[in-house]
Amino acid sequence: MTATEARPVGDAAIEAVRRHDAKAAGHATGSRRRLRLAAVAGIVTLGVVVSAVTAERPWLILLVAALVLAVGLTLREPAAVPVVAVPALIVINRVGGEAGGLSVSDLVLFIALWPALLLGARPFTTPLRSLLWGSAVYQALVLFTVVANPYAANATEWFHSWLLVAGALLVGWAAGAAGHGRLALGLYVAAAAVVAVVTCATWLLAAAAGRFDPVYLDQPLMMHKNYLGCVLAFAALIVYARPSWLRWNDAWCMALLGLFVAAVLASQSRQAMIGLALAVAVVSLRPDPARRRSKVVLVVVLAVAVVVVALVRDQIDSGDQHNSANQRLTWFGQSLAIWEQYPVFGAGLRWWYTDRFPERFQPPNAEFEVLSSAGVVGLVGFGILVLVSLVVLWRVDPRFGTLAFAIVLMRFTQGQFDLFWVAAQVSIPFAVAGVCLGAQAHAGAHPPGRHALPIDARLEAAR
Repeated sequence: MTATEARPVGDAAIEAVRRHDAKAAGHATGSRRRLRLAAVAGIVTLGVVVSAVTAERPWLILLVAALVLAVGLTLREPAAVPVVAVPALIVINRVGGEAGGLSVSDLVLFIALWPALLLGARPFTTPLRSLLWGSAVYQALVLFTVVANPYAANATEWFHSWLLVAGALLVGWAAGAAGHGRLALGLYVAAAAVVAVVTCATWLLAAAAGRFDPVYLDQPLMMHKNYLGCVLAFAALIVYARPSWLRWNDAWCMALLGLFVAAVLASQSRQAMIGLALAVAVVSLRPDPARRRSKVVLVVVLAVAVVVVALVRDQIDSGDQHNSANQRLTWFGQSLAIWEQYPVFGAGLRWWYTDRFPERFQPPNAEFEVLSSAGVVGLVGFGILVLVSLVVLWRVDPRFGTLAFAIVLMRFTQGQFDLFWVAAQVSIPFAVAGVCLGAQAHAGAHPPGRHALPIDARLEAAR
């Protein structure tokens, strides 16, 4: 074949490559449009939630709006609902009454679970499967207490605990594996920033009137100090860790970090401070191939730990049996007394909602709660869940695993000083971990620069 005869074939190949590039650019444009749609949908969802919780029949309005929005977004982008669900997890207002109604956070998580299960990326990576198996082992061992203590709240909480861990992992995975992890975490940080501004403003107004009490937010947010501190500490850790795949501006992240830390201090949530200090220390000390971190922050971490320990010690030594530290010690003793009556399988999940005991409190410690609720068998399952979660996430590539490990560790640390199995305070960190694992899978399937080769090089590779 002569050069003249070969030229049309070469021109055709070049034209085919150019058409492929144009098609890829069209897909990228469509992806950006879907991302913008999801961002707008997230804002709309938060607006619907805030409006619904103040309406005459909030649960009905919220449910209908959520279902319509979920169907519409899923038709447009299969991962849209999981993406929108990540920031919406922060809303804990009750649907159907404050006493025993479902939280908005749990409702959003339940709705987002279905598109994540049915339309999420496959196959699951080994770390995600290991975490799901850890959750399954816990659920299997806690099932004994559901059988041994047959009442409605027991069975409901058994499913609820699965949703908070495995369900949140799947929702986060669906968002990250679809390539929207940056958007999902960005929306969460944006929602947390709004809460942080309101928290700081509330504290400043109270301080101007001579009151320096912890912050409790009323309608429409309805957030108590310990919840505020924990969810804002999650956001602070995200902007401090800011893994390279998020491609966030360092200056903006440092400004947001200052805002979140100020809001955590305003909440006066000691468990949030301790959890954040430990998580920041882990991120600072673990080598990061993409960023060198200053160790000066460790001085601040140590100072926070010393102050919190001193405050707790002063409360214990004060002799006031009704302050938070001494009250917790009383509850610990009562939890052990209840466990002694049901040592193997426990008294049942949410036993404090029944009339079987005069005590009506949720034990403010993860191990005491599990021990009194599910007995020794359940405590073994909880230990397996903790161990599997931390070991698996620690072994993940630090670019994706450091944030996931630190935020889950933060939650387990917070659970040593306050309630553990509560709505968003469990689902948010596991959803963030799922986003990180999904982002790792997406990065592996779409390595950077795959389409960046010159046309001649790609033609040569295609021959």
